[in-house]
Amino acid sequence: MTTHFITAEIDLQESPIKLQAAIEAELEKRGEPLRWAIASVDTEKQTAQVEAIVTTR
Repeated sequence: MTTHFITAEIDLQESPIKLQAAIEAELEKRGEPLRWAIASVDTEKQTAQVEAIVTTR
């Protein structure tokens, strides 16, 4: 098992529940998320920058 630090840009959603689901879906494409955090938000582009630690096999 290998751990990786990744960043992802996620479009903002109408509700926090949809945003969390969108973040988790994007991270699962890259591995199994151990933890993640929204590092910044660009209100002009309506995106959130997410930093995460994921594991891959």
